[in-house]
Amino acid sequence: MSGGIGPTASDIRLAKEEEVEQKSQKQSTRRGFLSFRQLNALAVIIVFSASGMVSIEDLAFAFFTLIYVFFLSKFAFPLLGPYPDPPVFGQTNKILSLYVSLAAVIGLLLPIAYIFEGILEGDKEGIKAAAPHVFLLSSQVFVEGLTFSLGFSLPIRAFVPVFYNSMRMFTLLDWLKAEIGKAGEGSGGSIRRVYFGRALAVANLGLWSFNLFGFLLPVYLPRCLKKYYGYKEKV
Repeated sequence: MSGGIGPTASDIRLAKEEEVEQKSQKQSTRRGFLSFRQLNALAVIIVFSASGMVSIEDLAFAFFTLIYVFFLSKFAFPLLGPYPDPPVFGQTNKILSLYVSLAAVIGLLLPIAYIFEGILEGDKEGIKAAAPHVFLLSSQVFVEGLTFSLGFSLPIRAFVPVFYNSMRMFTLLDWLKAEIGKAGEGSGGSIRRVYFGRALAVANLGLWSFNLFGFLLPVYLPRCLKKYYGYKEKV
């Protein structure tokens, strides 16, 4: 979900400084296999899978993506050096940090709260429609963290959000159709829940459409490939 936002390297360094940074990068990627964010995402994945809210197709997609990531990292985009590639964006970018936090609230926290409220109100349609998006986004967060902690190359770290975001566009459209199809109170909980579900589905569709077509494909993916292949712009 983050799109590979993290610390970047400076343009000019002394040899000693560069050596120290490379060692710190190597240590940081091996420090802690699962982060707190990954553990939370893994917990959501397990709960949703065990509860039967996720279809076999979505489970198969998540499993296939994990296998395919390792395949690509071995045969298509392996690391070109002894140390992991530095992230594309820096930690000091406040706009991107705010964007990631907003995406986490709209994409995960609010839909999870919506699903748990649906359990209390008996809104089976709303739960069934929103669950695939939450499951796939949680899987994306988990695999993104995995590719970073294991030190995969930049193209692999870009592949995960692009692949998952593309798949979730279909689940978001299905979610919006299901919310619009609700007649009102009695078919999907209270009237307030019906309107909130519609607004949440629209907000997620707009957010992740922009994320895919306005950020990942035109900005993030090209920068990852340029860094990976050592592309330098002509002055």
